[in-house]
Amino acid sequence: MSRRVVVAGLGVVAPNAVGVPEFEGALRAARSGVRMLPRLRDLGFGCQVAGIPDGADDHARAAFDVDELQAMNSNHRFACLAALEAWADAGLHRPRRDEDAIDWATGAVLGTGVGGMDTIAERVVPFTDAGKVRRLGSTTVEQVMASGISARVAGLLALGNQVTTNSSACCTGTEAVVQGLERIRSGRAERMLCGGSEGASHYIWAGFDAMRVLTRAFNDEPERASRPMSATAAGFVPAAGAGMLLLESLESALARGAPIRAEVLGGAANCGGHRGGGSMTAPNPEGVRRCIRAALDDARLAPGAVDAINGHLTATVADAREVWSWAAALERSPETLPSITATKSLIGHALGAAGAIESVASVLMVANGFVHATRNCEDVHPSIARFVDAIPLTLRPMPEMRVLAKASFGFGDVNACVVFGKWCAEGA
Repeated sequence: MSRRVVVAGLGVVAPNAVGVPEFEGALRAARSGVRMLPRLRDLGFGCQVAGIPDGADDHARAAFDVDELQAMNSNHRFACLAALEAWADAGLHRPRRDEDAIDWATGAVLGTGVGGMDTIAERVVPFTDAGKVRRLGSTTVEQVMASGISARVAGLLALGNQVTTNSSACCTGTEAVVQGLERIRSGRAERMLCGGSEGASHYIWAGFDAMRVLTRAFNDEPERASRPMSATAAGFVPAAGAGMLLLESLESALARGAPIRAEVLGGAANCGGHRGGGSMTAPNPEGVRRCIRAALDDARLAPGAVDAINGHLTATVADAREVWSWAAALERSPETLPSITATKSLIGHALGAAGAIESVASVLMVANGFVHATRNCEDVHPSIARFVDAIPLTLRPMPEMRVLAKASFGFGDVNACVVFGKWCAEGA
């Protein structure tokens, strides 16, 4: 029989808050982290708003030595800050840099969607083209390689189990949680630090702007720009940040008296095969439904057990199809669909970090009995108007909530879903 897995720690660097207590406050207040960036306007972007963590660099200067900071780009800083918070939140000791002890029982799956694009664009390409390769510095490769974030965190915390970086577009952060769950269940690790990070860089966002999938309609009103499930949604808002969950076997967490925030009941990942309406940029609805049902089957739960949903919901044309897919997968009518919210309405779309930050939000909601408001959705899209009662426009207290499902759907027609359960001391 597979082992039970719990969430023992959380860490977050989000556009609307840095740190878990501040992030929960921002969720409850439906506070937006989206703002106008003059740099995007100067560069001729159609979308001139974004979600960038405010004050993260100050936190990084307080947390890391000068030589460590010199080897980090924004992706590394966000990942390391969130990892340290999750580690401390779980009651674990941060090792000194000169300690030789290795934690062989703990590993990490820390994903990113694009990685060190800012380092490539700002240093590698111009220095190389100018014939100044020797000036690139010895840490360039560390900052460019996708696995740089997991490697950096492994060194920071002396992790000795599997340490890897996954990359599955917008599914990355959620998929990382599923992979960590599976490793602990199988007995190959006691703890896994799981999540995702994405750096803040206009070089990352430029291609999306060229595709015209970013919003251009609310540059003068940035807090209104991210509009999941809205009739006036005009594309997603790019964002950056990191989210981390310290997963641990129940036996280990109980043995060391760790704080337990929630239980990871199940998870699944799949691909729609670019068929049935799926493509490089669109999900196959059957793949979405199958992924949700597979996660519930893995959790040994019936569709009716789900009390709330934190969707992918990007503020694109895919939103309506997603809502109908949730209803089909959960065997609910529009009138009986559980509360469904969109964290992206508050922070934008953080790409490889999106599912991780939203998983942190999901754990906070199921642990503390609330569903945060979906901002900017007063004008629900006509094709999902019948679901209006399921969409919280204000904070929705739900002390009775026991199960929340979180899913992500990414470019490449890939899907991931994780099911979180409220933790009770007696294990009920």
